Amino acid sequence: MVGHKNATFIGLVAILLWSSIVGLIRSVSEIFGATGGAALIYSVASVFLLMSFGLPNVRKYPKGYLYSGSVLFISYELCLALSIGYAQTNQQAIEVSMVNYLWPALTIVGAIFLNKQKANFWLLSFGMMLAFWGIGLVLSGNNGLDIATIIANTQDNTLSYGLALSGAFIWAIYCNITNKMANGTNGVTLFFILTACSLWAKYLFTDSQPMDFEPYSVLLLLLASAAMAFGYAAWNIGILHGNITLLSGASYFIPVLSAMLAAVVLHTPLSAYFWKGAFIVCLGSILCWLATRKRQEETATEVAEG
Repeated sequence: MVGHKNATFIGLVAILLWSSIVGLIRSVSEIFGATGGAALIYSVASVFLLMSFGLPNVRKYPKGYLYSGSVLFISYELCLALSIGYAQTNQQAIEVSMVNYLWPALTIVGAIFLNKQKANFWLLSFGMMLAFWGIGLVLSGNNGLDIATIIANTQDNTLSYGLALSGAFIWAIYCNITNKMANGTNGVTLFFILTACSLWAKYLFTDSQPMDFEPYSVLLLLLASAAMAFGYAAWNIGILHGNITLLSGASYFIPVLSAMLAAVVLHTPLSAYFWKGAFIVCLGSILCWLATRKRQEETATEVAEG
């Protein structure tokens, strides 16, 4: 049994690992192609997960979780990996990842509509406004919040930005509907295998870019796969045995950590407006979380007084 403090530390390591995947996915994609690189990453990550957790017992999974969870998980991972891989430049890859990081705020909104979660409407609305304002600053370059620049940037690569935004909505839905369906089971290993198979199918039928397995490219592949697989494994330990409140709060800073690590890995300097936008996205997500937390506390007080 992992101790409480150790489990919390492992959960924090998961956040660091997840924060590194944008730069690593982009690096692998530049060598093996968007589809081929993603297929390799999820294949090797699946091997790591199999080594850690063993073969998944599909019979234990509730059918609703198995079908809905697998479709949503695969769809999200495809959107995430391909949006980064299809980016035209390294800076665009980082910008695309920030659009994807709208999912924490969208998850809170989804909880209200899908799970009847009570929330402070005004605080939630302000949080969502901040999150989208932050994304606007990220996409505006050095022009501040400029609608014309945002439109021009997104039209420059509609596919990548569209995949990233779609992924944010898909993951928000996944987080809200699979938790109840799972009934204590964890299908991540199976979902990774299915994601890898989907990517290989796409590679075989639509992408014929050759793969060059040099020592450096293999090292990047192993690092990206390990970050992806062990990030999920470590997070699972953290939320089961660690300080969930601390881990939840720390997870909202993943956008900033991810941008910092990606900027280093990809040797890409980012503007002051980008960093301002990234921090505002984090702040917006935190306010959305506080909107539900505050409402829960108010409800508990009303029940106690009644």
